[in-house]
Amino acid sequence: MGERDITPDQTIFWDAGFVNINLTLVMTWIVMVLLIGGAWLITRRLSTGAEMSRWQNALEVLVGFLRDQIREISNQPPDRYLTLVGSLFIFILVSNVLGVVPGFVPPTASLSTTTALALCVFFAVPIYGVTARGVGPYLSSYMRPNPFMLPFNILSELSRTLALAVRLFGNVMSFTKIVAILLAVAPLVFPALLNALGLLTGVIQAYIFAVLAIVYISAGSRAQEADR
Repeated sequence: MGERDITPDQTIFWDAGFVNINLTLVMTWIVMVLLIGGAWLITRRLSTGAEMSRWQNALEVLVGFLRDQIREISNQPPDRYLTLVGSLFIFILVSNVLGVVPGFVPPTASLSTTTALALCVFFAVPIYGVTARGVGPYLSSYMRPNPFMLPFNILSELSRTLALAVRLFGNVMSFTKIVAILLAVAPLVFPALLNALGLLTGVIQAYIFAVLAIVYISAGSRAQEADR
């Protein structure tokens, strides 16, 4: 298996020095188009009555599920986290699920994509924390229980961001390669089973990433109670 087979970043369609278009970007654009188009189709005729389309009903079930999970995990009102966490969950979910489509390579199988998603969580932590607690109380939390802990707390923030990116990348990439190998060995035996397993794995990975995002982001805001 060559380097080109490890990550979709290595498949380049257009290169102009520092700017290039690779397979990861193309697959990401496809997911974005599908999400934007799907959102427009579902929301263009929203109903507030008892009768609603199946897609609107499915969307409301998904939003309700996310709200319940955020509330249970963070023990805080879910609305302030719903937009970010929901966007991360849906993007990862759709990317992973589309991996069962022949020829589609999930953008989450690229470390650059998972790193970008993890950085969204990394920067969201201080933004939500400062908004909830104020600049001073939030920054002082890095020096607890004493100022000597400052570098260790900063290192902890960086290491968990790296772990968030590598975990998602490793799981999606490894499963994609295993599926490709098994299909090459026995294309008539494994497809149905692997597709079902791929759907399950994609959902689980999206859920785990969203849960960890909720934990990290809400922790900075929840600590405001300790400042009082």
